[in-house]
Amino acid sequence: MKRWVIFIFLIAIPVLAYEVYMPDDFQYKEQGDKLLFVVDFSNSMSEYLENQTKVNLVKNVLNRILPQISPDTKLGLRVYGHNCNIMALQACRSSELLVPLGENNASKISSAIYKLRPRGMTPITYSLKQAVKKDFANFDGAKHIILLTDGGENCDESPCDYAISLVKTRRDINIDVIAFNVHDSDDLAQLKCTADVTGGKFIEADTNAQLVQSMEDLILPHKQVEALIWGKN
Repeated sequence: MKRWVIFIFLIAIPVLAYEVYMPDDFQYKEQGDKLLFVVDFSNSMSEYLENQTKVNLVKNVLNRILPQISPDTKLGLRVYGHNCNIMALQACRSSELLVPLGENNASKISSAIYKLRPRGMTPITYSLKQAVKKDFANFDGAKHIILLTDGGENCDESPCDYAISLVKTRRDINIDVIAFNVHDSDDLAQLKCTADVTGGKFIEADTNAQLVQSMEDLILPHKQVEALIWGKN
């Protein structure tokens, strides 16, 4: 009996560690959404995976998925790590909204990412703060972030801590996280926490095929349902 009590206690610890935001309906809708991509262009994205740089794999999957998103969806793009700065403070502020939220933005996002090269650090927390405070300013209703990164925060902040503080005052923002080829356990824990506490989804992708599937799982759930129904018939 004591073993069962200890087991239940150990399971409960992660749940009690932070408040998990569970909205009534966090399925991605086909129209009227506000979706901001926050994409990693730090130096590590220049590493090779399956005979291509990771950044090119990310560009390819975005170019593949963007045309499938409803034109009524307000899309935007923020990137980080795309500038190389010698000063640590500047490197940890290397985050920029390249495409403000708006309808029919798929081609603008494709053009913006085409020009970028991975160069700098990984200021995830700063980027999320900018997204919430500035990029989503003056937008009502539910807002959705898809954070795609190949590593954890390497500036002096914690995206997990920020997410915990965020949900204390905001319940309109979900953060989905795709951890692309991330293997450090501490980084994975921080990223998973960021998604969990905001009611978002956390997905690990170690290959190009998994990256494509991850993005489709987050953005095109209605197509999965249609495929299942068709297969059943």
